[in-house]
Amino acid sequence: MEKKKIFLASSFELKDDREQFEIFINRKNKEWIDKGIFLELIIWEDFLDAMSKTRLQDEYNKAIIEADIFVMLFFTKVGKYTEEEFEKAFHQFKETNKPFIFTYFKDANISTGSLTDDVLSLMKFQKKLRGMEHFPGSYKNIDELKFKFNLQLDKLAANDFIKLVHEKTDQPTNAMQINQHHNGTGDNIGRDKIING
Repeated sequence: MEKKKIFLASSFELKDDREQFEIFINRKNKEWIDKGIFLELIIWEDFLDAMSKTRLQDEYNKAIIEADIFVMLFFTKVGKYTEEEFEKAFHQFKETNKPFIFTYFKDANISTGSLTDDVLSLMKFQKKLRGMEHFPGSYKNIDELKFKFNLQLDKLAANDFIKLVHEKTDQPTNAMQINQHHNGTGDNIGRDKIING
């Protein structure tokens, strides 16, 4: 069984999205477990809050260094610890080519009455990403985020970063195969070729 670690970073304001993302990863695990892959989602809620010899943030940063994939979600602000996590992931990526870094901006309605000076941290971070020529993905709701990240996981699998074990299916030699072809006009109905094996 191959394990891939995914570190999810975001501020507390996206708590609901984080919980839904965790459910999505659990469902993806059910899909991929028979293919020899387990996705371990690492979230700050899983860490022990007890006093330690170092900052708790140092424990998060250590987990980022060990991660295969780093996902960052942001909305109306980018907290200093979330930005530190991004910096740690980016530095590690430059050194070792991992973790793969995915950033997603939640593009949803914001009540202007609820905005604080924290929005400046968002604008500063977006400017920083543009300077790095990294353009974050965006999502309007959790379903769109799950859809987009699922596509990225499938691309990683297609490029063998995530190595799926495919079951061998033996076809009988007299099995019928249907070969689909398309002429580009949108009407391939009735043009399937049936080949007897």
